[in-house]
Amino acid sequence: MTAYRLHYFPESGNSYKLALMLTLCGQTFEPVWTDFGGGVTRTARWRATVNEMGEIPVLEEDGKRLTQTAPLLLRLAGRYGRFGGRDDDERFEVLRWLFWDNHKLTGYLATYRYHRAFTPAPDAAVLAYLRRRIDDYLSILERHVGERPFVVGDRPTVADLSMMAYLSFPGHEAGYDLAVSHPGIHAWLSRLAGLPGWQAPYDLLPGPRLRCYVEEWAATPPPASAPPADRG
Repeated sequence: MTAYRLHYFPESGNSYKLALMLTLCGQTFEPVWTDFGGGVTRTARWRATVNEMGEIPVLEEDGKRLTQTAPLLLRLAGRYGRFGGRDDDERFEVLRWLFWDNHKLTGYLATYRYHRAFTPAPDAAVLAYLRRRIDDYLSILERHVGERPFVVGDRPTVADLSMMAYLSFPGHEAGYDLAVSHPGIHAWLSRLAGLPGWQAPYDLLPGPRLRCYVEEWAATPPPASAPPADRG
């Protein structure tokens, strides 16, 4: 059995993607909390010994350190026979949406959320620019998952697990009440939250948290906390 160690910090949606994928595949991992907020990933020593790209997450497999979330999700899908495409067309679609997510949805949403919630004085003009881009990408996803149960085909794949990650954190962090603004995405997240073994981000990723500078919402819970429907 492969021994996994996951270098992460709790607010990292990319870390959550791998933690959730391993969990849904019935695998355990040793969590290795990383002081991202303290700047450890920017140090020469960390880059020389953990990840030369200076990024989190890092997944160790029997001591071998691997990076970049999308290829790792595909690697795990192939290894455990779960959440991959079933034929050439589905595999192409999974790749297509993974590339779109990394370049568009996750790329912009992760940056926006971090600056909005976890920095003390974010630039309002920068936030407005990022928000406009995210609104556009969410409209694309809203239309897509509003017409089908999952991103590719009739069952979840790693494309779903990739795109849902940053949308599964508490809504106040990014400032989206998806149940109101994007009901199709909210319903899709609820379907994913119904998968056996699913856990919310901060339940899977323990440890010291970054200071959050935006207030929690009192009423509406984050979409991923919705009652489970049937849910990589």
